[in-house]
Amino acid sequence: MSDLRNQVVWNRLISIVEEQALTLVRIAFSTSVREAGDLSAGVFDADGRMVAQAVTGTPGHVNTMAAAVGNFIEDIGRDRIFEGDAYVTNDPWKGTGHLHDFTVVTPTFRAGRLIGFFACTAHVLDVGGNGYGPDSRDVHEEGLLVPIMKFAERGDVNRDLVNIVRHNVREADQVVGDLHSLAACNDTGRRRLDAMLDEFGLDDLDGIAAFVFERTRAATLEAVARLPHGTYSNEMRVDGYNDTVVLAVTLTVDADGAHADFTGSSPTCPYGINVPIEYARAYLTYAMLVALAPRMPSNHASLEPFTVSAPEGCILNARHPDPVSVRHVIGHFVTDLCLGAIAEALPDVVPAEGSGALWNFHISARPTEPGSGLPPREILMFNSGGTGARPALDGLSATAFPSGVRTMSVEATEQVGPIVIWRKELRPGSGGDGRQRGGLGQVIELGPTDGYHFDFSAMFDRVANPARGRNGGGDGAPGAVHLDDGTPFDAKGVQRVPSGRRLVLELPGGGGFGNPADRDPAAAQRDDEQGYLA
Repeated sequence: MSDLRNQVVWNRLISIVEEQALTLVRIAFSTSVREAGDLSAGVFDADGRMVAQAVTGTPGHVNTMAAAVGNFIEDIGRDRIFEGDAYVTNDPWKGTGHLHDFTVVTPTFRAGRLIGFFACTAHVLDVGGNGYGPDSRDVHEEGLLVPIMKFAERGDVNRDLVNIVRHNVREADQVVGDLHSLAACNDTGRRRLDAMLDEFGLDDLDGIAAFVFERTRAATLEAVARLPHGTYSNEMRVDGYNDTVVLAVTLTVDADGAHADFTGSSPTCPYGINVPIEYARAYLTYAMLVALAPRMPSNHASLEPFTVSAPEGCILNARHPDPVSVRHVIGHFVTDLCLGAIAEALPDVVPAEGSGALWNFHISARPTEPGSGLPPREILMFNSGGTGARPALDGLSATAFPSGVRTMSVEATEQVGPIVIWRKELRPGSGGDGRQRGGLGQVIELGPTDGYHFDFSAMFDRVANPARGRNGGGDGAPGAVHLDDGTPFDAKGVQRVPSGRRLVLELPGGGGFGNPADRDPAAAQRDDEQGYLA
């Protein structure tokens, strides 16, 4: 095909995976998918290399899923891949980093020949065990691990697998429903691809995959070449599980790409904040692409030049059976860690540090009086602090960077369980001072409805170690967690909010950029008028 025709087909592939992702958003049961977009979707060639991904999704899902499909092919075996199949896993080391993410892979055939795969990932509400939180001491306590296996074979759903899942999770209808939703969205992609191949008279994906990979690889290496070859380093301190964690990186850049070595980072933690190395690679890759080529499509060729290493026993190289349930808390900091390493080389590009990790919390709401007849409920909510100020723009308030997931709305959260969100507002004064101001965090106040109390899993950071400013900018405000009477809570672990009381979350702000004395007076006045200042 001509280059122009190839470009048209490539654009169509992207539209197909976007429809695949939006199908999942429409039919998913979990609010984390429907409301926050915590998912990924993509199409792969017959060798398991990602050709195109949906814009809808997170780097932690997309970039790990890109490596996962090869694991599916190896474990299932090419001789056992049949038309009408669908495969599933939530193995943290062969999927996307923790048990709450299920990945489903569906082969696609044409005239009886395997031509590629569709894959998608979504965060499910519950996987049993100790629930979504950092308190488990190994992965076996964290819940049910489903190895790579067949969810369906030749169109017949594996009822034994569904039955096992149903009897090992707290919200069976939601979790089983999400597994079917994942398989269904892949089937949407498969049907649309078949129609597109008919339209363009193509037999397979080989030609378009070769075109995509050739163009993307050349553009990615050209972008990397803008960064002077050499070695860059950075170090960051974050809260960990109530014990400060050191993250360190040495980044080596050459003509073949960039390699991040995490030697010097803290050892693995006894609790579930550890990070499988493929998840760390996902957020290194994201850091490099947003700094060097923010418009670059994500596929096998754009991800391939970026590699990672870390010593065994490092918190960024968790091994089975290390606990990894909230691997995002530490993993999300990898982006700011690696951007900080190249900040001097790209002073007009790299922002100040932001709040980084999402302030997710999982609520287990239970009746205060046993035998009251009130049903128990599991509730998940995502929230974000402020991003770091950019060299020419203020930071974004209450915005998830680097994950990109949306904050769940009050209305969507309240309708799934017995809680009331009394207050959800920007947190004045939380953005670091600077020529450009850091993004603001938010204040959220919530409590159980009458007749309930709830236990919640705290998985918060930037309480003891706030986001650092850059180039003379001030630090962002640290976060805080407490009851409405001021009783402090820990930033990690399961804690109880009694009936009649409220939990208050004060989310951290992003660091400022540049000397505060250089801030535009008009911008400072606008901050004051809008109530952004303390």
